[in-house]
Amino acid sequence: MVNRLQFYIDGAWVDPVAKKTLSVVNPANEDKLYDIALGSAADVDKAVAAARRAFETFSLSTREQRVELLSNVIEAYKKRSKEIGGAISDEMGAPLGFAEKFQAGAGLGHLMTTLDVLKNYPFEEPLGSAMIVREPVGVVGMITPWNWPLNQIACKVAPALAAGCTMILKPSEYTPTSALIFAEIMHEAGVPKGVFNLINGLGPDVGAAMSTHPGIDMMSFTGSTRAGVDVVQKAAPTVKRVTQELGGKSPNIILEDADLAKAITGGTAHCFNNSGQSCNAPTRLLVPTAKMKEAAAIAKAVADKAKPGDPRAEGTTMGPVVNRVQWEKIQGLIKKGIDEGATLVAGGLGLPEGLNKGFYVRPTVFADVTNDMTIAREEIFGPVLAIIGYKNEDDAVQIANDTPYGLAGYVSGGNVENARRVARRIRAGNVNLNGVPNDRTAPFGGYKQSGNGREWGRFGVEEYLEVKAVAGWGV
Repeated sequence: MVNRLQFYIDGAWVDPVAKKTLSVVNPANEDKLYDIALGSAADVDKAVAAARRAFETFSLSTREQRVELLSNVIEAYKKRSKEIGGAISDEMGAPLGFAEKFQAGAGLGHLMTTLDVLKNYPFEEPLGSAMIVREPVGVVGMITPWNWPLNQIACKVAPALAAGCTMILKPSEYTPTSALIFAEIMHEAGVPKGVFNLINGLGPDVGAAMSTHPGIDMMSFTGSTRAGVDVVQKAAPTVKRVTQELGGKSPNIILEDADLAKAITGGTAHCFNNSGQSCNAPTRLLVPTAKMKEAAAIAKAVADKAKPGDPRAEGTTMGPVVNRVQWEKIQGLIKKGIDEGATLVAGGLGLPEGLNKGFYVRPTVFADVTNDMTIAREEIFGPVLAIIGYKNEDDAVQIANDTPYGLAGYVSGGNVENARRVARRIRAGNVNLNGVPNDRTAPFGGYKQSGNGREWGRFGVEEYLEVKAVAGWGV
């Protein structure tokens, strides 16, 4: 039985200091699922006290002890993986098969990758006459989003554990159950009390209390750029480290010599993946202007094949977006695209055919978009693709970089060397060539307003470490 009305603090399930709840709604049918407890600054104080006590000993744990601990977490996670997928599907609307394989699978993948890093990571290495020592940063506050719940939890918790940090997690209030199951996994795995703590709550309450708390040494935040700015501002007076993975408006450049059908089919499907609710989605499709009509027809075919519907029904390829607020925001941006003169090729306003409730969005494609249109500037976070024409390669790169964001970029081309040259010119933390997916051992993070710091693999572990130079070690 998942403890939705309690928090996990200091190795035990405890009642909130004050009784306050929030209803969690199933986005597929708009029915209430259950209530969850909401925390306050007083709950954060309790969790921080527990984490600081635990840090005194856990920070001194050996590599071997942490390897054993992470291995135990992985084994416990495997046993609950299907349950995690079901919870994610119910709470944020991902099709069940996708949630079980990719959503829950991503969390497991990060745990396993981090374990591999931990086994050989150089926590100490000589440099001249000094010894460079990498030590845990301290108590970490973690705020995670609803769109890839366990992906984001695991790629923060796993490296923090590997580094020897203790932590307080505030998951999204829209997807609490998978996080609560994760807390049960940590308990079953034997994570020492106080090392991992979980409080459900709202950003202005729990998130703000964590960001300002002098007992928290670092904040790791994933979410919108607006909320990320707020975290940084609140963290500034205590000069705590802040790492962020924020929004994106990622360009997908289809070069002249690319396999147009393959590149656009794959890119459009990727844009619609997870109902468009991925920060690195390739939402701006850049094609040679002369190929606009052909590109639009290929993208339309992908949109027409998508099957929005009940996430638990067989054959569904696209579930709803997470809630009414998101649905209304997306509808407003689709209307902006129409009003500003983009050519609506597929989808549009309203619910998909055959659906009369739930927060479903019609898979939408706009052609003849210019990069100054609202749908090319703002992160829509829904299944909406904007196709933009370019004159030549330099123009494509200029359009790609003409955004306040810099999380991801995509390049497809027949000449791999040329595609690599274009990739080097894109101002983004991640660039994917010819449809190759991200590698979990490689760093993930953004330039500009897409954030700072990196997650995943070795780079993710290093965000949770302080670097100390001990001079005279070798004398």
